[in-house]
Amino acid sequence: MSKASQEAYRKIRAGVLSGHFPPGQFVPEDEFAQFCGLSRTPVREAIAELVAEMLLQRSDTNRVFVPVWSDEDEEEMFTLRAMLESRCARRAARLITDEQIAALKSHCDLIDAAIQRVDQGAGQGAGEPDVSGFVEGNRRFHAVILAAAQSERLGQLLRFVVSQVVVHRTAEQYTRADMEQSQRDHRDLVSAFMVRDEEWASAITNTHIRRAAHAYKASRGT
Repeated sequence: MSKASQEAYRKIRAGVLSGHFPPGQFVPEDEFAQFCGLSRTPVREAIAELVAEMLLQRSDTNRVFVPVWSDEDEEEMFTLRAMLESRCARRAARLITDEQIAALKSHCDLIDAAIQRVDQGAGQGAGEPDVSGFVEGNRRFHAVILAAAQSERLGQLLRFVVSQVVVHRTAEQYTRADMEQSQRDHRDLVSAFMVRDEEWASAITNTHIRRAAHAYKASRGT
């Protein structure tokens, strides 16, 4: 994508994840262009990329909207995600490099910083966790595991299955305790990778995703 298209992609993606463009709402290209402060050409390219990632969808009449996920859709997404990411972790435990393990530790440090963020000027105690920082650190952490697994097919399947909207909304509902538990899972995964234990890595990942599924359901009262 061009630089302008990349900028449009980042802005629209952030708008979708933040709820600025709510699920089910049809959004004309002109509205996206105005939101981004860009012309329609780069916005059109960004929309195509976001549709491919399932953050946006096109209707039968080619209108663009934010997808609406039913309870059944969401449960299926978490179930498939647990299966695929567990397989990914199993492969990664066998194939991961020392450099990738170091990268995982670095991303864990970033996630810790997001969870324990201290409000500027507050003078005491930790402020609210940085949800965006937590989500980004989480994304980077799992991206390293996917790269370590060395499976393009797994990568394609995960990109198709995992809705970043659901991931972000799950994190938004996390308490600090939920985030800290998620981070303990991450640290345990690093430990499993360090000793190249495929079963341990797979089991941790399955529990990690199922815990996220129940946190998401609880936030929606389902």
